[in-house]
Amino acid sequence: MKTDYKQIRENEEINLLIEKGNEILYELGYTEHSRKHAAKVAEMAGKILKELGYGKHKIDLAKTAGYMHDIGNSINRHDHAHSGAILAYQILKDTDMPMKDILVVTTAIGHHDEATGAAVDEVSAALILADKTDVRRNRVQNENPSNFDIHDRVNYASLSSRLTIQKEKKVIQMELELDDTICTLMDYFEIFLKRMMMCRRAAEYLGCKFKLIANGNKLC
Repeated sequence: MKTDYKQIRENEEINLLIEKGNEILYELGYTEHSRKHAAKVAEMAGKILKELGYGKHKIDLAKTAGYMHDIGNSINRHDHAHSGAILAYQILKDTDMPMKDILVVTTAIGHHDEATGAAVDEVSAALILADKTDVRRNRVQNENPSNFDIHDRVNYASLSSRLTIQKEKKVIQMELELDDTICTLMDYFEIFLKRMMMCRRAAEYLGCKFKLIANGNKLC
């Protein structure tokens, strides 16, 4: 049996890299990037492709990329997508995963950050959408609200967020409810505009439109 997502999720080396990366980001004041985030992104990336009708193999690759996408944080937050892709290549080449599949996973990891990345295939598109829409209060690791930066405020203000895939309408829609006493829609767009543009292009790669609804208002 070839290496699959289940084995990846149980891989001690990968899990140690994820948790070390989250420890570093905690010290730097970043939001949570733990195994919880990794698993959530993995499951959502797989769900996106499944609901759009893609096969089990591609879904498994998307889940694998989703789980491993932030391992580069164990080296440095800066350029973590590229260092993560290199780490993933080194780990996966020692498994029985076919090289063509390894390259799909590492390409997705290397292109998931909005500073340098873009959707270049279905797996990278699904990873981008899953990662950039994981906005939730319990990702805030800063325990002192008076020290919240704008990233903390946006995530802490998130009362609920939901990503739905409407295959027939060819729409991928994010619905977000924010506590606007903590964070305004302008605050949200100040840090998330590039991410939402990246999501729009990723959805287009999958033949869909990306729609964002925040507090009942259609924003894009």
